[in-house]
Amino acid sequence: MTPGQSASLQLPSFLHGTYGSVQQKARKEGLRCGEQYLKDGTFPSPRQVQEVPPGEVVLAHEVVDFHRERPAWRLYMVLKVKSGLYEALEDINPITARDAYEASFGETAWGALVFAISPSGPVSAERTARRLGAVLRFWESLRSARYLFKTLGKAYTLEELMVASCDWAMEAWCPEGVGSVRERLEVAAERMARATREDCMEAIFRELPRALSFARDLKHRQVLADPTFQRERLVALDSRSFERVSAACTSDLLEKLYEWDHELGLQ
Repeated sequence: MTPGQSASLQLPSFLHGTYGSVQQKARKEGLRCGEQYLKDGTFPSPRQVQEVPPGEVVLAHEVVDFHRERPAWRLYMVLKVKSGLYEALEDINPITARDAYEASFGETAWGALVFAISPSGPVSAERTARRLGAVLRFWESLRSARYLFKTLGKAYTLEELMVASCDWAMEAWCPEGVGSVRERLEVAAERMARATREDCMEAIFRELPRALSFARDLKHRQVLADPTFQRERLVALDSRSFERVSAACTSDLLEKLYEWDHELGLQ
């Protein structure tokens, strides 16, 4: 923990309450952020933050939010803030605003965590390295809470949450499997930050078998599983397309497999 950081997790107060109240407050916060962004390209800090009592449960994914009438910390509602932001910006490029929002609030404990466990769109190795690095900087305060993620009734520790959401990063970039979750994330982030294109390709090769295991109804599975075919297709990608899969995120690779399967069907 760096000097000045709280030992307990602090979250914006608009993320606490019933489902309906948090949804409404998060949208208003997004509109407020959009108004300031239109004026000067910056975002206002949340009006109030509150300390989450040690051990209290934070809802980190909507799929586990069944008791919506109960007041709770609803971290995943940061996504509703972004919806309000886009609404306020109207014709402004939402991708530019999204990236600016992450750059601003990725330097907070709550922002670091939500951007790491709920990535939007394909992610590069460089961007993932920044996200994991941000979580690592706030590790001690983040680990003071417990989290509901995608498994009903199971409150995760921070370590368990990062395994549930970012195990692909550890498997692809720290395949040695040695050390604590925190240590493996540190290694993965460091390697991603300085990765060459060939480094990224090797990480992608390590993760492609798992992506294939999740794929359904592929018409050319045997061809797609061929390492020679995989390398040929990855080498042929332009720099922008390659960057979008360079982190070796399972979901991004799964999307690429379906794209390749479709292309094979057209030949």
